[in-house]
Amino acid sequence: MPKHLLPTTVVGSYPQPEWLVDRAMLSKSVPRTRMHAMWRLPEEHLEEAQDDATIVAIRDMERAGIDIVTDGEIRRESYSNRFATALEGIDIDNPAIIKSRSGQETPVPRVVGPVSRGRPVELRDMEFLRRNTDRAAKITLPGPFTMSQQAKNEFYEDDEELAMAFAEAVNAEALDLQKAGADVIQLDEPWVRNNPELAKRYAVKAINRALKGITVPTVIHLCFGYAAVVPGSTKPAGYSFLAELADTSAEQISIEAAQPKLDLGVLRDLSGKKIMLGVLDLGNPEIESTEIVADRIRHGLKYVAAERLIPAPDCGMKYMPRQTAFGKLKAMCDAAAIVRKEIS
Repeated sequence: MPKHLLPTTVVGSYPQPEWLVDRAMLSKSVPRTRMHAMWRLPEEHLEEAQDDATIVAIRDMERAGIDIVTDGEIRRESYSNRFATALEGIDIDNPAIIKSRSGQETPVPRVVGPVSRGRPVELRDMEFLRRNTDRAAKITLPGPFTMSQQAKNEFYEDDEELAMAFAEAVNAEALDLQKAGADVIQLDEPWVRNNPELAKRYAVKAINRALKGITVPTVIHLCFGYAAVVPGSTKPAGYSFLAELADTSAEQISIEAAQPKLDLGVLRDLSGKKIMLGVLDLGNPEIESTEIVADRIRHGLKYVAAERLIPAPDCGMKYMPRQTAFGKLKAMCDAAAIVRKEIS
C-alpha cells in the first residue's frame, strides 16, 4: 500500500474497448441479469480477449499514476450482475421483470432457493490482476443490500433474510480474494441511498457480515447513479444514507462528489473513516485541468484530514471514451502530486 499522503485510486471500472464489447448496447442499461450479446467475440476466444483488455486497463492506470489500481472490471457487463447471477439459488434462465415508477421494465434475477456461493467468481480476476501489477491492487464486489434490492425474492421469508444470505456469499468470496493478494476490497452499495428506510433496518448488519474476517482495508462505495445515465442536475446535494455507515466495519467510504457538487459538510459524520472522494466529473466530456482537480482536492481537505483523503474519480468511468478516461486520471494524479507537495 502507498505510504504517501493523498494516494490515488479508481472506483473500479475503466472503458472496455469497442473491439471487445458493443458499447452502444452497454450504454443503454445497467443489466441485473446477464447480457451475453454485449460481447463481440465468441465464447472460445472471450477469456483471452478479456485478459488482453484487462492488461491495457492496468497499464493505463499505471501510466496515469494511479497508486491503487483495479482490473478495470473489464470482464463485467455491470458492477453487480456477474457475481449475483453466479450464485446458487438464482434462476438465471427465467428472470423476473420489475417495473419502475416510470414504467421501465428491468429483468432481474429470481431467487428460487437458498443463496450460496458454490464456486469462486472473481478469484481468477484477482489472481490475474496480482500477476500483472506491482502496485497496490483493489477488487470490487456488489454489496449484499444492493443485490437483495436488485432481485425478486421468491424463497426467503423477507428481504432481510435474503440480504444476509447474500452477505454470507460475498464474505466467502472476499476471503478468497484476500488470500489471492487483494490489498483493498470494496463493496458497491448504491441502493442504500435508493431505499434508505429499508437500509436503516439491516444494511449495516449485512455489510458487516460480508466483511467478517477481512483484515485488508475495506471500502463501501455509494453513488447517485452513473453520469452517463443520470444527469448531474437531477442529483441531490447530499446522501440520504451516509452517517449510518460510520457503524460499518469498513475502513473507507467512497462517495461521488464532483458531478453532483456534493456538500462536503456531510463528511463530518464520518470522522472515523477514510474518505475516497470523487474529484473527477464524469458528466463533463472535457478533461479537467490539473488546477481544477487540485482545487477539488483542496476543498476536500477542508473537511477531511490529509491522512484520511483518497482522491478518486466519480463512478462510471467505463462509459467514457478511453482517451478521455486516461486524461482525467492523469489530471487527477498530477493534481494530487501538487497538493501533496503543498501540504508536506
